[in-house]
Amino acid sequence: MLGNFTYCNPTKIYFGKDALDGLKGELEKYGKNVLLVYGGGSIKKNGVYDKVISILEDCGKKVFEDAGVMPNPTYEKLLEGVDRARKAKADFILAVGGGSVCDYAKALSVSVHLKGDPWDIYFDKFKEPSCKIVPVGCVLTMVGTGSEMNGGSVITNRYKKLKIGHVFGEEVFPKFSVLNPEYTFTLPKYQMVAGIYDIMCHILEQYLSGEDDNTSDYIAEGLMRSLIKSSYAAVKNPTDYEARSNIMWTATWALNTLIAKGKTTDWEVHMLGQAVGAITDATHGMTLAAVTMPYYYHILPYGLHRFKRFAVNVWGVAEGKSDEETAVAGLKAMEKWMKDIGLVMNITELGVTPETVEDVADATRVQEGGYKVLTREEIVEILKKSL
Repeated sequence: MLGNFTYCNPTKIYFGKDALDGLKGELEKYGKNVLLVYGGGSIKKNGVYDKVISILEDCGKKVFEDAGVMPNPTYEKLLEGVDRARKAKADFILAVGGGSVCDYAKALSVSVHLKGDPWDIYFDKFKEPSCKIVPVGCVLTMVGTGSEMNGGSVITNRYKKLKIGHVFGEEVFPKFSVLNPEYTFTLPKYQMVAGIYDIMCHILEQYLSGEDDNTSDYIAEGLMRSLIKSSYAAVKNPTDYEARSNIMWTATWALNTLIAKGKTTDWEVHMLGQAVGAITDATHGMTLAAVTMPYYYHILPYGLHRFKRFAVNVWGVAEGKSDEETAVAGLKAMEKWMKDIGLVMNITELGVTPETVEDVADATRVQEGGYKVLTREEIVEILKKSL
């Protein structure tokens, strides 16, 4: 049975090889001062930067730059960006890059006019913004987070050794996002497959929760099957446009809030992975992959019906054995796929040691939407099995 819900997603999507053609018309809706946010400079190497700057100039915008957004955006970087945006009197923030750049831009959008500490207000107390919000638009160059069509923002506080996400309301969603799959072609394989697993994990954490069969579950199964097929093709040929376009579109639908409607969701894999990232600064998708199998084997007995369905409907496991045997076969098929595409399968490779497991456990937030609410002892046990 579907629960009660309200659904609204205000982000406009421009998708395909000519998607950037939509940027000029969107920019004309906003003020003159534009803060251009991007990462380490890859957009200058692949030509996207020059294309965007040309459009900004054609629109008569005054451009201010906030470069150097790291893969795990930090609180310190956020404060630096707030200062830049205030000095620029930014009317609009244009994020050009991957999910981390989009996440950062949204955190920035609600902090520019904030009177107070953004970490305390948004990432500790999880309050909604009451100040003026600077609108955001995105030009995506890496897929995985779905940040281009949601209100999510994840920030790392190195001093506190915490990596925390806040899902803001629809007023913080990007006003538009430009999605050209060709912009993802030059991404290193490691980053590509990390993004692919982030997509899978987003779907799983909405799918492997709740006991009711509803429309959201059928959509999720189709998205996962599409992702599995396209991931193999993209690993074989990174410039396979069909595969990369399907991956990009799947990423957007994986976390634009649609498939979560009418059901509970379980984000414990993300909590474990983000805790690993807080301690090691490792690539987000790889932190998720490294803790997934120990976590899912741990909660399988509590959600056996859904794990069996996952095995049959997503991985094509034949029925006929016990529910547990079928469910385990599904997880084994998933584990094989993860290894096939080149994911990191343990947290040791990411920098966690037996001595720092307790630190990761301390940084792990406990969620209540899954089949089993973890105790701290269970978190430590799962992390040790992830080493």
